[in-house]
Amino acid sequence: MARTESNMLPLGTKAPDFKLIDTVDDTKKSLDELKGTTATLVMFICNHCPFVMHVNDQLSKLAKDYVSKGIKCIAISSNDIDNYPQDRPELMKKNAIDNDYIFPYLYDQTQEVAKAYDAACTPDFFLFDKDLKLVYTGQLDDSRPGNFKPVTGKDIRQAMNALIENETVNPDQKPSVGCGIKWK
Repeated sequence: MARTESNMLPLGTKAPDFKLIDTVDDTKKSLDELKGTTATLVMFICNHCPFVMHVNDQLSKLAKDYVSKGIKCIAISSNDIDNYPQDRPELMKKNAIDNDYIFPYLYDQTQEVAKAYDAACTPDFFLFDKDLKLVYTGQLDDSRPGNFKPVTGKDIRQAMNALIENETVNPDQKPSVGCGIKWK
């Protein structure tokens, strides 16, 4: 399990647009139709990464806790499925159902969306405000597989709560750590 840190896209960056297949319902969805009224959390994840499996329950809980507050979550997998067949779209759908994702789980076949976001690892998180300007990029929390710290989502929750309260998101942000995106 190689440890890769996120690239920390500059705060204030406008969310790159996309239109990708939602593996759960096989329809194309765009950022514009999926964004939240308060904020939008774009998460680069995959099925097989131990770092993502470690936080799957929290990702599901996070989405459920904040959807009523106008924050929408979007998950994207950009991994090369030829060399990592466990990340194929039909298995993404199964993973979304098994983990009770209430958010779309999109497949980035060309990897262009991951490149546009400068995503580097799974999980990699990008929180945008209502105007789709980046306000948080970094870790979910300090928990990692094997470090015995509880998975709480503390860092992202603090950023989301700041947006809900119309406060400034703390610019002191730690990079996410996970498996490197599997590039073609």
